[in-house]
Amino acid sequence: MKLVTFAHQDGQRLGALVEDQVLDLTEARPLPAFASMQALIDAGPDAWHAARGVIASSDAKAMRAFSDVSILAPLPRPVRLRDCSLMLEHMEIVLEQMARRAAAEESDPETAYRSLIATRKYNLNPTFKKQCVYYNADHTSVSGTDVDIVWPSYSEYIDFELEWACVIGRKAKDVSRGTARDHIFGYTILNDWSARDIQMPLMYTMNGPGEGKDFPGSWGIGPCIVTPDELEDPYNLTMTATINGEQWTRGNTGSMYHKFEDAIAQFSREKTIYPGEILGSGTVLGGCGFELGRSLSIGDTVELAIEGIGVLRNRVVRAEYTQ
Repeated sequence: MKLVTFAHQDGQRLGALVEDQVLDLTEARPLPAFASMQALIDAGPDAWHAARGVIASSDAKAMRAFSDVSILAPLPRPVRLRDCSLMLEHMEIVLEQMARRAAAEESDPETAYRSLIATRKYNLNPTFKKQCVYYNADHTSVSGTDVDIVWPSYSEYIDFELEWACVIGRKAKDVSRGTARDHIFGYTILNDWSARDIQMPLMYTMNGPGEGKDFPGSWGIGPCIVTPDELEDPYNLTMTATINGEQWTRGNTGSMYHKFEDAIAQFSREKTIYPGEILGSGTVLGGCGFELGRSLSIGDTVELAIEGIGVLRNRVVRAEYTQ
């Protein structure tokens, strides 16, 4: 299933993508489990099976043209949102870029760069390979596809991050690595919008990115949640980032150092995970402007695509931007 949350005449609805239309699941069968995406996830496997049956029948009366609806974030307010560092190649390049930027301020940048690298300060901390590291993101600052991201007035360095995410489907504790995939409801695209000029100074406080990744709409999710049965191998999907029609990034979900199953097993150790939680992957190699030595501008359109899931598309604006 490719499941969406969409806005129609009478508010938010749960739907499924069927070819080039949206099937209104609530209209097709008014079950409590179809009241919202969270309700469906909470209802469990029997409800998921029922949804598949409704989608297979594709009642013509419940079909909606894309022109008549607005696709929203599939989970407009996740139960919890953790952004994890499961893709490590990106982090190694970012650390190198940080050293080069610091060295650029010196009279002999190349010598300064070599000196900084020799300190090992810019080496990846071994903890990232030993366990799944994460921070709690703002689950109230979610945005969907085809909406404008209003950039904070206090930031000039606009950046994106190409990630993907899994959505937890079952409440559980002490999940084994071998059974962890059974607890994944589905997958989606994640854009970790980043105000780099705010984030970088805050990172040196050792308290996380703060307002650098915490502003309205800063967590892009969508366009849909794809259930595992739709994907032959979730760890072999092409990931791309295209800016104003120019491809900046091409990667693969299989480049994860830790898999989502590793994170689920770790995060459920002596703790409970809940349906509707989202776990972000971290950024794929080459998946942000900072890593590439580039940045976005006001008016740019960012399209993040993952094979089998779709395209998460947004334009960056200032509040006064009207073109």
